[in-house]
This record gives sequence, C-alpha cells and structure tokens, in this order.
Amino acid sequence: MSNGNGQIASRVDLDLIAQMIAPGSRVLDVGCGDGDLLALLQSKKNVDGRGVELSQEGVNACVARGLSVVQGDADTDLANYPDGAFDYVILSQTIQATRNPKEVMRAMKRIGRCVVVSFPNFGHWRVRLKLLFTGRMPETRSLGYSWYDTPNIHLCTLLDFASLCEELGLKIEDAVTVTGDKARRISRPGAIANLLASEAVFLLSRRG
Repeated sequence: MSNGNGQIASRVDLDLIAQMIAPGSRVLDVGCGDGDLLALLQSKKNVDGRGVELSQEGVNACVARGLSVVQGDADTDLANYPDGAFDYVILSQTIQATRNPKEVMRAMKRIGRCVVVSFPNFGHWRVRLKLLFTGRMPETRSLGYSWYDTPNIHLCTLLDFASLCEELGLKIEDAVTVTGDKARRISRPGAIANLLASEAVFLLSRRG
C-alpha cells in the first residue's frame, strides 16, 4: 500500500519521527513511499533501516537511493516478520489507507519494541466547519483528495486513535500535534488537541 508520503507539503512529521528514534536502532518503515524517512533516519540516526512499500514506483525509487526496501502490503505481509524483529516499526501517514488499521497496529506491536504512527486528524476544526457549513467532505493540506479518489478509507481523530491504542494495550510514550508548521508536545490527546491539530505523531510501547 502506498503511504501517501506526498500528501503533506512540508512533512513536518518526518523530523518529529526522527526525533523519537534512538540512534543505531533497527527500524521498519511500513508504507515507506520513495524512502524520504528511511534516508533521513540513516543519515541522522545511523539506523539499520528496512522498508515495505506497495507501489513498484516507490520501491524502485528507494532502491535507486540505496535503501533496503521490499514490495509488500501492510495489511497482509507484516505476518511474515518474526516477533520482536525491530526496535521501531513506523507507519507514517499510512494508517488511514489500510484496510484493517487495528490488525496492522496489532502486527506492528508484535514485531516492534516500539511503534511510531503519524496521521491526519479528521477532528481538526477546519474539517468540522467544512462538514458543518457545506455538508461536503473536506479537502485540506493533510487530506488533499476528493471523496471519490481518496486512498484514505479509515479516517480517524486523535481521540479515536488514543482509544484504539488503549484497546490494543499500547502505551503512549510521546505525542506531538502539528498545526501548520508548528509542533506541540502533549501528554495525552484531549478535546482541545483534537480540535486544533491538523495531524499528529505518536510514539507507542507495549503495556506491561
């Protein structure tokens, strides 16, 4: 599955994700697109990085950059990885495009010591106002598709995502919300963050 790495103009989330990754870690980037995040992590954090990408174009772009990436689908192919194979499993701007986000998250929890997820927030105030005043599906910088051609099939809010983490036994170790080009660290998603954030990045670990 393609991760839509081009959806956000500035991709502030890439730098935020990089800040959450310990140097020298084993990393799997699921839906790695053309490899921007993997390249950043190898350059800045000297990680042992691997990638999974659905589109052949994305895989070709990654290989051309010297990145270790295989073609695969997050919804089906994560089952091929052994338990605890990586320190971090990353899903950047991709969870909303998966067919079964809960099972993808469960698989990530199994194969990674930590899980990092970034996604557009459907609870953002601009999204709410567009629905309220126009009655039409919104298009924003982080949701830049019309309803009929969007790859985003499971949109969620910060509160929805936090609830899923609780259900899966994942502890929120760090969370950063993004509004425009500004990032803000929060202790836990609440109503205000859910209203103001256009996107968010979460660092998760297994409970217990």
